[in-house]
Amino acid sequence: MSDGEAGVATGAAEMAVPSPAPTSPPAYDVSLADHGLEAKEFRGLTYPLGDHAPGYGEYFAIASGLGWTRLPVPGSLDHINIWLLDDHDAHGEGLAIVDTGLYMPATTDAWKRLFAGGLAGRRITRVLVTHFHPDHVGAAGWLCRKLGVRLWMNRTEWLMARMLTSDVRAEPPAEALAEMRHAGWDEARIEAMRLRGWGNFARMVSDVPIGHVRLDDGADISIGARIWTVMTGGGHTPEHVCLLDKPGKVIIAGDQILPRITSNVSMMASEPTANPLGEWLASIAKFRAALTGEELVLPAHGFPFIGVHARLDTLAAGHLERLDALEAALKSQEMRAVDTFSLLFSRAVDDSVYGIATGEARAHLRYLECAGRATCTERDGVGWYSA
Repeated sequence: MSDGEAGVATGAAEMAVPSPAPTSPPAYDVSLADHGLEAKEFRGLTYPLGDHAPGYGEYFAIASGLGWTRLPVPGSLDHINIWLLDDHDAHGEGLAIVDTGLYMPATTDAWKRLFAGGLAGRRITRVLVTHFHPDHVGAAGWLCRKLGVRLWMNRTEWLMARMLTSDVRAEPPAEALAEMRHAGWDEARIEAMRLRGWGNFARMVSDVPIGHVRLDDGADISIGARIWTVMTGGGHTPEHVCLLDKPGKVIIAGDQILPRITSNVSMMASEPTANPLGEWLASIAKFRAALTGEELVLPAHGFPFIGVHARLDTLAAGHLERLDALEAALKSQEMRAVDTFSLLFSRAVDDSVYGIATGEARAHLRYLECAGRATCTERDGVGWYSA
């Protein structure tokens, strides 16, 4: 969200409107070069498929044993990418699903079109979810029950989803309102938050299965002919899962590595003294050291790309530049979290993204505080930061 290349919570399709996608997978030995699509270069990244993407509920085969579809997401994000992996189990050949979309009629309709079209006659073996956010886990429970398969997920991410779907209240807890007051929200905005109630997460997510198969950092998972190594990152969520096929040089990156926007890194009510931006920057360093730079990155939003080192460097540099600018500003005047928006974001912060912007501003201030580069003084419940 704090990337200079994009404004707050942006994420609409970055390139041209996608052309129609094939409705059935091509031959087994298909490669990226066989698609006949024109690659594109943009800001140091290569997009091997150019501006091509499947429509909602359509199947497109990227490479051997690896398929792609998209599902709708309201607002500027526009879509989420779903990855479909050739698989086999005790019952024979099938497909594994990675990420599931929001639980809403437009999503379930797209899944039904997919099962009746490009995936007709193909059995689903399991559902894997990268992290607990609703656009990723939302339809997982519905799919698992519909298809009779297990959910594969990191334990912490599964627990977060279970906790948030069960915590529905008429009003937000007092400590959540106090955090927004601490960030500088005025009383009218706090009252509007109170009237919205608590538990909106559960409205976008189907019942999460009570059991799961764990995806632990460093584990190797056999899916079809590929072996995927689980890599977890922090900051965006506690233990976001990426899947790396080292020999095949492919990484399913979820929201951990996006090509044109940055993932939101916010303070969470569940961890009010954490340092999520510190975790995020450490994760960037972890992935940069582990990846060769030649991998095809399959992100949750945007287009598949090559150039992961350049992208990770840009992500890190963007945050570090904003931290320096924020520290410099705090040396001349005290600021609340809401006073930092113009320093951190390249677009105006309106009501639609005010909460997300607040969370990210608090994460940047908390990073400076943990690094000894800023201090916070509370007056009348409001946090004032200085450096």
